[in-house]
Amino acid sequence: MASECIQKRAVRYDKDGDNHYDTISAFIKSMRGSDPDAAVYYLARMLYAGEDIKFIARRVMICAAEDVGMADPNALNVAVSAALAAERLGMPEAKIPLSEAVIYVATAPKSNTSCLAIDRAYETVRNTKTEQVPAHLQDSHYKSSPKLGRGIGYKYAHDYPMHYVKQQYLPDGLTEMRFYKPDGMGYEKQVMEYLDKIKNQEDQI
Repeated sequence: MASECIQKRAVRYDKDGDNHYDTISAFIKSMRGSDPDAAVYYLARMLYAGEDIKFIARRVMICAAEDVGMADPNALNVAVSAALAAERLGMPEAKIPLSEAVIYVATAPKSNTSCLAIDRAYETVRNTKTEQVPAHLQDSHYKSSPKLGRGIGYKYAHDYPMHYVKQQYLPDGLTEMRFYKPDGMGYEKQVMEYLDKIKNQEDQI
């Protein structure tokens, strides 16, 4: 009856039921799967049903960080900007920046290496003893710090070629750990090339 009064077709979408969770799941998986048409369709379906634009925007930001990540770091900027714009504009105009962000995220190259990196690091923190920060990295901005050996031997990266110098950053016992493992997708290819370049410089010293 309410649907007839406002002359708007009712959509099967229960915000607390299966349709809600199925739709948001399909929405995220469509962005992850690089299908902008499906992603925009599920966006429209949620907006038409009256879904909270902040809820939608949060999912777009998560997908930008988790599934696009370092392959195109600008995806997160676009998603955050769209979230702010949508919140300030409100509906119906909010659908425009949200659509832009959804299409950007869906069509961006994908990499979940940032997500995997923090998961690996988190697991290490949870399962290992908290090791002391290396002395040369410790804070040395107070008078007695030299007596305690804090900051001594630290090498300022900008004083060296390519603004890089080899030194220990991870605590003792964790120096061989590798949490971030770039896979060469999109911008991450440049990251890999840079890391290889400074590694080669390191090997020549």
